[in-house]
Amino acid sequence: MFHLIKSENRKNNVIPGFGLSMGITLTMLSLIVLLPLFSVLLALSGSTFGDFWQVVTDRQTVATYKVSLSCAAAATTVNVIFGILLAWILTRYTFPFRRILDGLIELPFALPTAVAGISLTTLYSDKGWIGSWFDKIGIKISYTPTGIVIAMIFIGIPFVVRSIQPVLEKLDPQYEEAALALGASRTRIFFKVVFPEILPAALTGFGLAFARCIGEYGSVVFIAGNIPYKTQITPLIIMNKLEQFNYAAATSIALVMVVFAFLLLFGINLLQAGINKFARG
Repeated sequence: MFHLIKSENRKNNVIPGFGLSMGITLTMLSLIVLLPLFSVLLALSGSTFGDFWQVVTDRQTVATYKVSLSCAAAATTVNVIFGILLAWILTRYTFPFRRILDGLIELPFALPTAVAGISLTTLYSDKGWIGSWFDKIGIKISYTPTGIVIAMIFIGIPFVVRSIQPVLEKLDPQYEEAALALGASRTRIFFKVVFPEILPAALTGFGLAFARCIGEYGSVVFIAGNIPYKTQITPLIIMNKLEQFNYAAATSIALVMVVFAFLLLFGINLLQAGINKFARG
């Protein structure tokens, strides 16, 4: 009997040496994630709450919050819409150079952020290939919130596509065929059959893309132009504080962004859990 229980326990342990594997995982998690976050709090140990509050509620700092959050929200909304379309095209259609397009989705991951920022600024400036056409009709892109949104769309789209694509690939087409046989329209099939399945993945992509956008520096700083109260983003003001050797102020603002990103991801996880619970019945 003892040998039977021991054998069943071994079968349940998919990863050999669970204790060792868990120890290595927790160690790496502590070194890469927990300790850096703890160092942020440690850097503020010499500051009072009044000093912290004065820094994070400064008028110029609050303006950067508004720019970063509003532009990130707009860019991520666009990414979710077009991310679903891209994932749908890549999984449901076969066409020439499909694999090349699939590989280009991950280009923002491989491209250095500074290179992406300089390229986008050159393209969308008043004399750039794309920006010059908009300039003729009085639309300025570079050094405006519009340019920031475009840069954030560029860096955020892979998170949405790669979150939704595996779900669409595993989705059984029999449900769609059954709905079509019952007379449902294509639009109704998408919103009643497909969309509920990809919604949790879309929320995951939204959260990851949003968190990346509000913390992005290299791809956005060049096209933003660093105009106070207009196009100055929060990561840029953090860098300005660091260049002034004001580490306490930089850490205070960074802590606010960390807390916001954590609350965002935590809220999305709760929403996903609620959706999954509702779907199961």
